[in-house]
Amino acid sequence: MSYAIVGFGAVGQALAHAFARKNIDVTVASRRPPEALAPQARAIGPTVVAKSLRDALEADTIILAVPFGEHREVAKVLPSWKGKTVIDAMNAFPVPEELDGLPSSAFVAKAFTGAKLVKGFNHLVVEGGHRVVFLSSDDEDATAPVAALAKQLGFAPVKLGKLSEGGALVHARGRTWGQFIFQDLFKKEQ
Repeated sequence: MSYAIVGFGAVGQALAHAFARKNIDVTVASRRPPEALAPQARAIGPTVVAKSLRDALEADTIILAVPFGEHREVAKVLPSWKGKTVIDAMNAFPVPEELDGLPSSAFVAKAFTGAKLVKGFNHLVVEGGHRVVFLSSDDEDATAPVAALAKQLGFAPVKLGKLSEGGALVHARGRTWGQFIFQDLFKKEQ
């Protein structure tokens, strides 16, 4: 399984640190050229490699950590997303009217035709430990490998069900955040 993080701001870098702590290879990309990201990527760790957006999208699993409005530009880079898992780590706040009542991830899924989309890693600062990571998807088969990745990165995944059900707990609605979005929950070792 190969991984890429698209977006190298605070969330993208925090996720890159989580990959580096567990010695897992990950590609990082953003609007900036890979040469601009390379020094920060190297500083995070040897398993974090900056590449062009197109090269990063060759990964099996892509974590979207871009500002919400930029997801459509990322989606246009590939003609087909079939066989890819896209993890939506973005937050749409305040909620754009164009969502027309849909959870933001259900809206995002439309742009990534053919991809398996999972909402996750969007609700807390990723600093390791066994923090809870809430996951939701309309594709049950996509959730299991993302939950496994969350465990591998040192988190405790909690499956919330479909985007319209449990996903609503981690999405903003109007000018209100979902119930779980700022919950900093930990799971004790057992």
